[in-house]
Amino acid sequence: MPAMTVTDIRYPVGEYEAKPFSIPQKVEWLADIKFLPLQLENAILNLDEAQLQTPYREGGWTVHQLVHHIADSHMNAYIRFKVGLTEDNPTIKPYEEKKWAELHDVQKLPVNISITLLHALHARWHEALKYVKDDEWNNRTVFHPEHKKTMRLWYLLGMYAWHGRHHVAHITSLRERMKW
Repeated sequence: MPAMTVTDIRYPVGEYEAKPFSIPQKVEWLADIKFLPLQLENAILNLDEAQLQTPYREGGWTVHQLVHHIADSHMNAYIRFKVGLTEDNPTIKPYEEKKWAELHDVQKLPVNISITLLHALHARWHEALKYVKDDEWNNRTVFHPEHKKTMRLWYLLGMYAWHGRHHVAHITSLRERMKW
């Protein structure tokens, strides 16, 4: 099979597509959650400071910002799942991810801080998720006020599994284009 050519570097793994619940899909997405920190760590391995300060695309975030963004996003995701598992259709809190990417912790702290955080966070997150009962994936929901819609935990699992792969691919595709 010929390699797929990606023409839109904003979506190197394609845009997120919701999929119906299945055990094999659950296993795959849970593995994505479990192994994201290691995949991200490998994606940035041996990058120097100039490379970390390179945007993954014109007008996009730097690799440095991407790493911190993933930590910010996945901390929010972890909380969204926890409230979704313990409350009935709770309203989740949106956040201004672009503004978060400009805050001093993102600007000043090295990426290894967020890599370390992600290892611990994803260990907790994966442990919580692997015990979710199959029927809860579609029956447990959260309400997203920004999108004005109720979302099943199954949809969120797929979205965050994709989110990690999406940003790791931003970095690995940048490395390929730059021949790093």
